[in-house]
Amino acid sequence: MKVQTIKFTKGHNEEFYKVLKQRVADYFKTGKIARHGNINMVLKSVFMISLYVVPYFLMLLYFENAFLIFLMWVLMGAGMAGIGLSIMHDANHGAYSKNQRVNSVLGYVITLIGGNDVNWRIQHNVLHHTYTNVSGVDEDIDSGILLRFSPHKPRFSNHKYQHIYAWFLYGMMTMMWSTVKDFKQLFRYKRMELLETQNVRFVSSLTILIVSKIAYYIAVLVLPLIYSEMSILGTIGCYLVMHFVCGLILGAIFQPAHVVPSSNYPVPDASGNIKADWAVNQLYNTANFAPGARLFSWYVGGLNYQVEHHLFPNICHVHYRKISDIVRKTAIEYNLPYNSQKTFGKALVSHGKMLYNLGHYDNAPGLH
Repeated sequence: MKVQTIKFTKGHNEEFYKVLKQRVADYFKTGKIARHGNINMVLKSVFMISLYVVPYFLMLLYFENAFLIFLMWVLMGAGMAGIGLSIMHDANHGAYSKNQRVNSVLGYVITLIGGNDVNWRIQHNVLHHTYTNVSGVDEDIDSGILLRFSPHKPRFSNHKYQHIYAWFLYGMMTMMWSTVKDFKQLFRYKRMELLETQNVRFVSSLTILIVSKIAYYIAVLVLPLIYSEMSILGTIGCYLVMHFVCGLILGAIFQPAHVVPSSNYPVPDASGNIKADWAVNQLYNTANFAPGARLFSWYVGGLNYQVEHHLFPNICHVHYRKISDIVRKTAIEYNLPYNSQKTFGKALVSHGKMLYNLGHYDNAPGLH
């Protein structure tokens, strides 16, 4: 079934989103607040890029002590995740600035951390945000045979242990980005006719992808191999640690938002129809966590407010905390779920339980 043929049906609480959009619009209009980023967003961007770039130059040009060099690589991993969560994410949603040229430039910073902006927008904006938790379409819950993220996927014997080894695989996430995944995705999206959604051509996209990968590896691996005081094996090991830190942070933030017992994993019928309004599907398949953790929320780009993000991806994350009360009250008013874990720790435990259930049971994991 083509992605383009899958549709969300009306008549299933569609009034909820109409009312919610009006209330959120009134919030911004009454307070004379812009939906995009502000000075705090700019300052955060400077900090996150510095968290990645400054340790890089310190490691490359100044530090000789092996432990300090290792620490710089760890900080770079945290900076990579920060760039992805707090800058690139909003920019590629068109939410960072009202100026789309600014969004395009800042969206391209994903190349600093080994990724590709075109592939990311297709996987995240087109597939994940539109078809959240729809098996066979949402690639965020499709990890081959190593991980089972959906009750509609086949269960293999190795999945009994996925609640243990999944965390290691999360740490390999950005390493896969920077090597083979982007190339596989680009060819796959060409076959799926999804490159057109980004107004790009395959040949030019492939050329940019190859050039950007070469530049990335020269800057982040080759130069440290040449100029760092760390040994060759030590430098390669530190490079892998950097990616592991970044991948583990990203996995720990995104997975507890969707792969949890409260998700219902919709299935299209033979005609490609999903019996739910799009916004209602977001509520059933998305969860918040740690709403009271202000510093944590600052670092993760407000993505602990995943419900708000999925309902309003074109609003900058600096506003999610303020509009979350509007979203929660409106959901309750329409007898719809507003899933939220009080702490990040509880969200991780919930995700771990879901991994366990998906690895041990064939049917709906939330029943166990």
